Amino acid sequence: MAHPFDDPDGVYQVLVNAEQQHSLWPRHIPVPSGWTPVFGPDTRDACVDHIDSHWSDMRPASARATR
Repeated sequence: MAHPFDDPDGVYQVLVNAEQQHSLWPRHIPVPSGWTPVFGPDTRDACVDHIDSHWSDMRPASARATR
């Protein structure tokens, strides 16, 4: 069995936490505490495209605010 985060045919969603960090998340795995779904469910490629277009600064929001 393939790793659930690498399944090209899987159904995914994009999660965001309070620090505005994004995560690709398999739809069949419960959303962890502190994370909120913001996109999907959709294909892995569509979710990765969403992350790429919405998360350009990978630093946590608290680190960006100190600049």
